[in-house]
Amino acid sequence: EEVIVPAGGLIDERMADAIDAAAVQVARIRSPLTCEAEEGVCAMCYGRDLARGTLVNQGEAVGIIAAQSIGEPGTQLTMRTFHIGGVAQGGQQSFQEASQSGKIVFENAMTLENSSGEILVMGRNMKLSIVDESGDERSSHKVGYGTKLFVKDGDTIARGDKLFEWDPYTLPIIAEKAGMTKYVDLVSGIAVKDDTDDATGMTQKIVIDWRAAPKGNELKPEIILVGDDGEPVRNDAGNPVTYPMSVDAVLSVEDQTEIQAGDIIARIPREGAKTKDITGGLPRVAELFEARRPKDHAIIAEIDGYVRFGKDYKNKRRIAIESSDDPDVKVEYMVPKGKHIPVAEGDFVQKGDYIMDGNPAPHDILAIMGVEALAEYMIDEVQDVYRLQGVKINDKHIEVIVRQMLQKWEIQESGDTTLLKGEHVDKQEFDQANEKAISKGGRPAKGEPI
Repeated sequence: EEVIVPAGGLIDERMADAIDAAAVQVARIRSPLTCEAEEGVCAMCYGRDLARGTLVNQGEAVGIIAAQSIGEPGTQLTMRTFHIGGVAQGGQQSFQEASQSGKIVFENAMTLENSSGEILVMGRNMKLSIVDESGDERSSHKVGYGTKLFVKDGDTIARGDKLFEWDPYTLPIIAEKAGMTKYVDLVSGIAVKDDTDDATGMTQKIVIDWRAAPKGNELKPEIILVGDDGEPVRNDAGNPVTYPMSVDAVLSVEDQTEIQAGDIIARIPREGAKTKDITGGLPRVAELFEARRPKDHAIIAEIDGYVRFGKDYKNKRRIAIESSDDPDVKVEYMVPKGKHIPVAEGDFVQKGDYIMDGNPAPHDILAIMGVEALAEYMIDEVQDVYRLQGVKINDKHIEVIVRQMLQKWEIQESGDTTLLKGEHVDKQEFDQANEKAISKGGRPAKGEPI
């Protein structure tokens, strides 16, 4: 084993190529986000000075450099918001190819073969990995519900082979059993309308917002499957097979039709595909750095556990997650009724999975997934805006600013310190108060970044 870069060494382009060639899987690196310096950032965590290509000098105003690096190209972002989207949004990727050769390994596989012999993914936590001869994982992909697989577990593949594909614009609802469809509360004119496409002349049934209609709150539009005896078909867990419909879903089956397992019952337009205008430019960057909560923000699971649907309240649906470790621990969420919920009763969700689609609120990412996940989200989102303008910004500038955004801590338990519960203090003050308490043999305060 040879040492490519010693601990505390600066990685330059030559070393980066050497690390790449040696196929190193994981390396721990320093970052302004994780720097433990009390004031500012230490030179080792900041790394090279981007103007000179050498290790940054002590006393360099990296905060101002970061603000200028983000602000200066911002003058080219113009104040007007760009509306990206509409019909010509052809930039959505819809398949995944293998980036290297190897053997396929499935995790949490739940698949189903439909009548045309295609293999569809029915689970929501499936992972597809490619491993090399020695069994090391070379790449992994999360495979979503409704994805069509072209490979089987244990297959050997070559680089460039197609692994799986999905519809980037709609999310299919797939029948898990064969049976006869039956509409429930899908009343024409109240919950469903016929829509004719001007371009193709085809008519399709679309679910409309039924809550505005008289007595609309009592409706629960869904499609159920019944057997030959007229009784509801049950799934493997013994629950009746039902498919609740959300607003804007396009129905793919008529009432009282025979369908096979794997057939598509309805399609739900994906958030990104509903020609949702990404407001580009400065307003989006400002929104990220001001850490506003988006209007219909996504709901993120706080614990690992099983989904349970509770009693509805007014026009909201109650979803609980029952912890897989301790069934007494439950977290409840209220979701507006017309919204699409990508999970079903009894599904296993992992901490950080989305229970309702939408843009996540940065506060939730921080509280549930931690600082690194938040930084990754912020960097990706900010870079997306600038990338559309063809502007390159080094990630470390955004990291410096995210570090400043996370300076304040909220005290949850005061311990034997002078800090009060619920108080917002600087991280530096928090650490000092804790050191003082520990040196006297007391209990430190507990808190979390906000």
